[in-house]
Amino acid sequence: MKETILITNDDGIHAEGIQMLCQALFPPPKGLRYELLVVAPNHEQSAVGHAITMHRPLRAEKVRFLHNPGLEGWSVNGTPSDCVKLAVEAILSEKPRLVISGINNGSNLGTDVLYSGTVSAAVEGIILGVPAVAVSLSNGDDFSYAADFVRRLLPHVLHTEFPSGTLFNINVPGNRRVKGARATTLGRRKYRNAFERRTDPRGRVYYWLAGELVEEKGIEGTDVQADRDGYISITPVHFNLTNHAFLPELKKIVERLS
Repeated sequence: MKETILITNDDGIHAEGIQMLCQALFPPPKGLRYELLVVAPNHEQSAVGHAITMHRPLRAEKVRFLHNPGLEGWSVNGTPSDCVKLAVEAILSEKPRLVISGINNGSNLGTDVLYSGTVSAAVEGIILGVPAVAVSLSNGDDFSYAADFVRRLLPHVLHTEFPSGTLFNINVPGNRRVKGARATTLGRRKYRNAFERRTDPRGRVYYWLAGELVEEKGIEGTDVQADRDGYISITPVHFNLTNHAFLPELKKIVERLS
């Protein structure tokens, strides 16, 4: 029986990035056997983080891809995390072999992964016990190189035993020559969150978030620096946010309170 690779994203099922990814991976590269299933939001869900839908029903509708009619797809009126959860727990009869989320239009570097719907979909995969990869194009609009890179990387991913609860977060530079790939750590990306105060036609005040990126100073080994240098970054990410180094000190505080 063929294994299934689940494809999703946060830009919506009709976005160019996911279409290019599907064309690169279906039919499978020589030597690989798998089924491809696409379950993605019916509209853009960028920056929704790991939100899930609780207060309205989810609806999944079959989608036909004109570029490849043999590819099975489902459009969901929910978030990226909803899509992965629904696919694994309701649409599929068995767990997929791998979740691939992307290709996102825009980078997901450093601390931005906490806001990213693309990365959160991959996180939902590892929460459900499925290895996962998130892929983003850091700038530009030509997804072909990123899609081909995933195709070339896929055999290595499928033959790698992922550590429990770990995903690969991949960022591919766009619109310039890629120098190679680097194994990286998460860097830092900060924003000056400038809210513009505006007034609508009825005289009511509203605010529009227009954050300004504050570039971190060059720190070798981070995904941010790799992207700046023109390299693909591959970062192993997990969701254990515990500060283990501080636990001994915290235990002393708790003991005083007991």
